[in-house]
Amino acid sequence: MCNLYSQTRAQEAMRQLFAAVDKLGNLPAQPEIYPDQMAPIVRIGPDGERELVKARWGLPSPPSVLKTARDPGVTNVRNTGSPHWRRWLGPPHRCLVPLTAFAEPMGKGQGNQWFAPADGRSVAFAGIHVPGWTSVRKVKDGPTTDDLFAFLTTAPNAEVAAVHPKAMPVILTEPAEWLTWMSAPWSEARLLQRPLADGALELVDGAA
Repeated sequence: MCNLYSQTRAQEAMRQLFAAVDKLGNLPAQPEIYPDQMAPIVRIGPDGERELVKARWGLPSPPSVLKTARDPGVTNVRNTGSPHWRRWLGPPHRCLVPLTAFAEPMGKGQGNQWFAPADGRSVAFAGIHVPGWTSVRKVKDGPTTDDLFAFLTTAPNAEVAAVHPKAMPVILTEPAEWLTWMSAPWSEARLLQRPLADGALELVDGAA
């Protein structure tokens, strides 16, 4: 599962790329984004326009898996048939998560392998966001209310399977796909939960 990615594209470039109103404030490039950190997402705002905002990586966990009151969050969503996730699969809860590269672990003590689009194109994860969720993410902080996000995973393509044979993130590469993900009914949008074509990614030495 993907628990590390990078987003080093300039803020103005993201705004133009996704035709979104920038509500990020000052956001530096993020060569390494880990679970529970803040990162940019593109969502539909109350006025129906796309907006760039910051959200915290990790959706609410299913109550059945929690052992204590602390909920560290779920970073990747595979089983969209689960009742826990179904309530958040409609357009109001879908988002795009900009990225420039992502990493998968190569095994104990072997570090991570980074992947980037082979043709250098701009891409985004197919994300889900839950605004204004109150939970205990860290015991020392107590309950906090956060805008949360995560993204879908699917079967891996050839490049990712050689490193991580179980899954890869769902990556959207075309503006038409971004529009479908953000606005189409689930019966149509769910078809985007599929691996990239073989050859679409290249192995890189570090965060792009």
